[in-house]
Amino acid sequence: MMSKASYQTLTGILLGVVILMGYELFTFSSDDHKTEDQNYQHKFNEDYRIYSLNIPTDLTFCEEEVPLYDMDVYERLDRELLVNTYWQSNSLLYHKRASKWFPIMEPILKKNGVPDDFKYLCLIESGLMNVVSPAGATGFWQILKTTGQEYGLEINSNVDERYDVAKSTEAACKYLKEAHDKYGNWTLAAASYNMGINGVERQLERQKVNNYYDLLLNAETSRYVFRIIAAKEILEHPTKYGFHFRLKDLYLPPETYTVKVDTAISDLALFAEQHGVNYKILKIFNPWLRETHLNNKSRKLYTIEFPKSGYFDFQSTEVEPDSNEVAPKESLSIPEGDE
Repeated sequence: MMSKASYQTLTGILLGVVILMGYELFTFSSDDHKTEDQNYQHKFNEDYRIYSLNIPTDLTFCEEEVPLYDMDVYERLDRELLVNTYWQSNSLLYHKRASKWFPIMEPILKKNGVPDDFKYLCLIESGLMNVVSPAGATGFWQILKTTGQEYGLEINSNVDERYDVAKSTEAACKYLKEAHDKYGNWTLAAASYNMGINGVERQLERQKVNNYYDLLLNAETSRYVFRIIAAKEILEHPTKYGFHFRLKDLYLPPETYTVKVDTAISDLALFAEQHGVNYKILKIFNPWLRETHLNNKSRKLYTIEFPKSGYFDFQSTEVEPDSNEVAPKESLSIPEGDE
C-alpha cells in the first residue's frame, strides 16, 4: 500500500500536470482564436474597400456655376455624392427608372423652355415613382392638391392628374418658369420647389443675399439642390462612381397606343378586358384613374393608354445599342463585351 506521504506527493504531481496541460490548452486555444480573428480582419480589409470621392471642380446646375471654392458648398455636395454613391441599390434603381421615364419628361421640359437638369429634381423628389408624402404631395413631381389645381391639373376622388407623368411635368414646368421669372435664377427656382416661392423670398430679404448658396436654410432645403446636383453627376457619369450595367438591365419606355373616351366608363375592369389587358395593366398605364369607374359627367375627352403587344414579350426583345428607346448614351454604363 502507498503511504500517506507518497499519496500526497503523487496527487500533487498529477495536479500540477493537469494545471500545466490546462494552461497549455488554454494558451493554444487563445492563440488560435486570435489568429482566426486576425485572418478574418485581413481578409475583410483585402476584399472590402470604401473610398472617398474625387469631387469635380467644374459642376453646374442649369448652366449656373456651383461655387465649390466655398468650403461649405464643397462639404455639402460631398455629403450628397457619398450618400448616393454608397446607397448602391437606390442609385442603381435611379439609373434603371431614368431610362424609362426621362424620355417622356425631356421633350416636355424642352418645349416649355425649362432646363433639362430639372428631370433630376423630379428624380430626387419621388425616385420616379407615384408616391404620396405625409403632407399629401403626390406623384412623380410631388405636387400638392391646391398647387396642382392652380396649374391646371384635374384632381378629385375619381381622377387625379398628378399621377399622369406627362401632365404633371407640364404643371411643374409652369411653376418653375414662374419661379425663374421671380428670381432670374434657376437654382433659386429649384430651391423654391421645396420651400415655396414666398418662403425663399422671405429668406433672401431677411439674410440680405441674392443666391441659394449664400442662404442659411432649414435642413431639408439646405440639402435639396445638392441632392439634385449629386444625382445629375452620378447618373451622367455612372462608371466614375462604380455603377456598371448593360442596356438590357435598364427599364425601357413601353410602346403604347391610346383610346379616347368622352363618356363615362362604369366598369374599368370590363373596359380593360375589352382592350386585351387586365385591370392591373390598365391602372399601371393610367394611374390617374383613381377608382374602378370613370364618372365623366362633363363629357370631357380623356386619353387612356394601353401597351402594345410587345410589352408582354420584353424579355425576348433584342435591344440594339443605338436604339432611341434607351436613355442617352452618356447616362449608360456598359462594360466592354457586355452589349
